[in-house]
Amino acid sequence: MKKKEKGQPGYIKWRKEKYLTGTIAEFAVVIALVVLGYVQTKTKLNLLTVVAAVGCLPASKMLVEFITIAPHQSIEKDIYQEIEAKASLLKRVYDLVITSPEKVMPVDAIVISGHTVIGYASNTKTDEITCARYLKDMLNANHHEKMTVKIFHDYKAFLSRVEGMNNIVEVGHTENVREDRAVRKLILSTCM
Repeated sequence: MKKKEKGQPGYIKWRKEKYLTGTIAEFAVVIALVVLGYVQTKTKLNLLTVVAAVGCLPASKMLVEFITIAPHQSIEKDIYQEIEAKASLLKRVYDLVITSPEKVMPVDAIVISGHTVIGYASNTKTDEITCARYLKDMLNANHHEKMTVKIFHDYKAFLSRVEGMNNIVEVGHTENVREDRAVRKLILSTCM
């Protein structure tokens, strides 16, 4: 599968596949080293077993990464395409797993325009208020004051808000593209 960047649709699916194949490959090497060492020396006390034991560290790290991302899903293709069509003039970010010190909050999509950030979270375990507050506080701490942040579980409400924001930009009330990019970069920095 083609490499995906953080914030692109399909990123979570790509990371799952990457970590799963990496975990399998690394543990296969560890097992091969143990077997090879035992076959050559007829004892488990050999240098290859030590190398295999040390090789368990990166393999285990890869396994932990996979277990962490496994419960989360990528945005559905039809939802992604609809958002792309309705928010063509706005900054968009997809497949986010926002990590605060207290919670992990999956968000399917975030749209940014000026001082407004709105998101759609299909996962009902994502607390809309906590997620919005966390993003707003993080943006305030990084000198993006007076931002309006709202997370929706209701897709239709989210989409109508996106259309309204896109229409405002289309009419000619363009916002600062550089600031929108900076806000996007900050939001991506809070995600795994």
